[in-house]
Amino acid sequence: MESEKENRVSYFQMPLHYPRYTKKDYLDMPESKLDRLLAEYGLSTEGDLDYKRRFAMGAFLWSGFP
Repeated sequence: MESEKENRVSYFQMPLHYPRYTKKDYLDMPESKLDRLLAEYGLSTEGDLDYKRRFAMGAFLWSGFP
């Protein structure tokens, strides 16, 4: 019998609005808010705070954007 973890499906989902945070916003954002933001988009909330901040900035900031 397969475990519950093996049956889970992970996927990216696009909420109605794209996040409009700046690099400074991400650097100052508390971990709980980062977790909610990443989870809202179906992205992993695993890792330490620094990793989550870098991941969010890479996923949501356009290059050259403040």
